[in-house]
Amino acid sequence: MWNYAKENNLTIISKDSDFSNKIIMSSPPPKVIHIRFGNIKMNQFYNAVSKLWDDVVEMNEGYKLVNVFQNRIEGIQ
Repeated sequence: MWNYAKENNLTIISKDSDFSNKIIMSSPPPKVIHIRFGNIKMNQFYNAVSKLWDDVVEMNEGYKLVNVFQNRIEGIQ
């Protein structure tokens, strides 16, 4: 998945910390959006993502890693 995303200049969206750990030591592409909600119900997930998604997409333009929490977003260059 990493190589495919890199070759096609894509962003990986995952709850898996392996991708965010790997991008810290690499340069994009790919970029990574790390969803860090823990275990929550699907409707809670949807509500949180719906509120934050426009900001997540905007931050993805300028950062190689975007960490998405239920109440905040963090970008890492």
